[in-house]
Amino acid sequence: MPGAKTRKSRTRREFVQAGGVALAGLATAGAAPAAHESTEALALSGGPKAVTVSASRVTALTRWPRYGEAEKKALHDLIDTGSFYAELPRFEKEWQAYTKASFVKAHMNGTSALTSMYFALDLPPGSEIMVPSYTFFATCLAMRFFGYVPIFIDIDPKTACFDLDDAKRKLTPRTRALVAMHSWGLPCEMDHISSWAKEKGLIVLEDAAHAHGASMQGKAMGTWGAMGIYSFQASKPMPSVEGGMGMYQTREYFERAAAFGHYEDPEKFAADSPVRRYAGTGFGQKFRMHPFAAAVARQQLRGLDERNALIASNVRALNQRLCQLPGLTEPRCRPDQHRGYYYGNMLMFDQGKAGVSRDALIEALKAEGVRASYWDYPEQHKLAIYSEAKWWHHAPAIPAALPGTEQVNRGHIFLPQFCGEASELNEQYGKAFEKVWANRRKLAKS
Repeated sequence: MPGAKTRKSRTRREFVQAGGVALAGLATAGAAPAAHESTEALALSGGPKAVTVSASRVTALTRWPRYGEAEKKALHDLIDTGSFYAELPRFEKEWQAYTKASFVKAHMNGTSALTSMYFALDLPPGSEIMVPSYTFFATCLAMRFFGYVPIFIDIDPKTACFDLDDAKRKLTPRTRALVAMHSWGLPCEMDHISSWAKEKGLIVLEDAAHAHGASMQGKAMGTWGAMGIYSFQASKPMPSVEGGMGMYQTREYFERAAAFGHYEDPEKFAADSPVRRYAGTGFGQKFRMHPFAAAVARQQLRGLDERNALIASNVRALNQRLCQLPGLTEPRCRPDQHRGYYYGNMLMFDQGKAGVSRDALIEALKAEGVRASYWDYPEQHKLAIYSEAKWWHHAPAIPAALPGTEQVNRGHIFLPQFCGEASELNEQYGKAFEKVWANRRKLAKS
C-alpha cells in the first residue's frame, strides 16, 4: 500500500530501506542499537500483541472446509429422493463444462484417479515417468502397480513447481512420460513443459489436486496434458470430504481409465470400443465416487470462483505489504497464469536477506497473534518404500539431492487464507510483521 504511514510518519518504503541498514549492521559485532530500530516491545518480550482481532473471528475467517445450507439441502434432497447414483453423471457433466475437458470421470479420491491414469497409459514395465519428489505419495507410488519407474525431478525454488531444467538433465531413452504437479494452486509452466515433451515424444500428465479454478493462457489445469487428476478431499479448495476426478483428452485414455475402476462403464461405450468386451467386470477395481460426495462437490463448484477470488483478494492485499520486507517474496506467477490457493498463503523466506532464522521469526509472529507456520513436504525419494527393491518391478534411482526441494522446504512460511472480509485482520498482520522485522536484530541475538 504505497504511501501508508507508520507511527513515526515514515513511508513503508523508508521503513524497509531502514530495515536493510539493520541487516547490514548484523555483521558488526558489538554495534550500538541503530536509531531506526523499533522501540515497541515485542509481545514475545511482554509488549502488546499486534493482532487484536478476536480468536473466534480469526477462526471464522480461516475455517475449512466451509459448508452451508446449499450442501445440507443437497444431501437431504438426495436422501429423500433416493436417486443416489444420478448425482455422479450430473457432477461429471458440470465439471466437464467448467473445465472444458474432452472427457472426465469421477473417482472416489485423487489417489484412485491417479492409479486409473497410470493404468490407462498402457506402457511396458520399466517405462520411466518423471515426477516431482515434492508431492503427495500417490503421485509417485501408484506407478509401481504397473511396473513403471519414477524418476524424481526437482522443483524450481521460486515456484515450488516442476523444474524443467532438471527434467532435461535426467531424460533417458526409457523415459515415456512426465507428471507436472501444480503446487499449492500455482500452475506449472505448461507451455514450456508441453513444448519440450512434444519435442522428446513424452506424454504429459498433470496432478492438479491443488489447483481448482487455476488456469494458464485460459486453459484449466488438468487439460494441458493427455490426462490429469483432481482431488476433492476435505482440505482441498473444492472439498467433498473425499472424491476425485480424472481428465482425459482422448477417448482411448478415458475408456481405459474409467473401466479400470468402474465396472458398470464398459457397456456404455460404443460398439467399436476395445474396452466394451469387459462389461460387467471392468479391470478389477471399484473406484466409484460416493453419491453424497458428488452432491457436495456440485454445490462447492457453484461457489468456487467466488471463493477463489475472495481469498486471492485478501492474499494480494496482505502480500503487497509483506513482500517489501527483506527476505520475503511470493512464488513467481506469470501474467498469463491464474493461480488458486490451496492450504494457505505461502511466502518464500530467505534467511540470509532477513538476517534472522525462520524459527525465531515464527515464534515472534505467533506471540503477536499471527497464525504463522511451516510444513515441510515429505520428500518422496527419501522414504523407505522407494529404496526397497521388493516393491518395484524396476527399482527407482534415488537422487543424491534435490536442492530446489530442500530450499523450498527450509525457506517458506505459511499464513492462513482468509475466507471473508478481512481488511482489519490484514492490517494487523501487516503491522505484526513490520514490528517483528523491525526487531529482528534483537531476535537474531537472542
